[in-house]
Amino acid sequence: MPRTDRASRVVAAPTDRVFAALVDRDALAAWLPPAGMTGAFERFDARPGGSYRLVLTYADASGAPGKATADSDVVEARFVDIVPGARVVQAVDFVSDDPAYAGTMTMTWEVTAVEAGTRVEIVAEDVPDGISADDHAAGLASSLANLASHTER
Repeated sequence: MPRTDRASRVVAAPTDRVFAALVDRDALAAWLPPAGMTGAFERFDARPGGSYRLVLTYADASGAPGKATADSDVVEARFVDIVPGARVVQAVDFVSDDPAYAGTMTMTWEVTAVEAGTRVEIVAEDVPDGISADDHAAGLASSLANLASHTER
């Protein structure tokens, strides 16, 4: 059954710095993987119609086996829309033989200037059934915390 998950955080950094971290290969590799994972891009083209392939590797996969291999998740994503300084929309697919992870999830990242810095809002639509709401909420919160650490320097 399709599900929509949301998360947000205020980051104490200027909007242009936060937005840049949403479309920069090295920045994304540094902050996007949630706690307990590392990420490496196999390809990356940040423009509408561009795409990326990201391999997320678990530091310890014993508690949460990967979707693609025992210790990794592979994400195939396409940039649907990029509005500089405002929004990034991605169509995301997990590489997996498990039908519970099938389907395209749309992730919309929006940045808005606020008094304390930048509000970052994430809306994930059509989240695959195999991703538990609790795990996804924890992963989104972890990525947002990483984004804050990365941009608040």
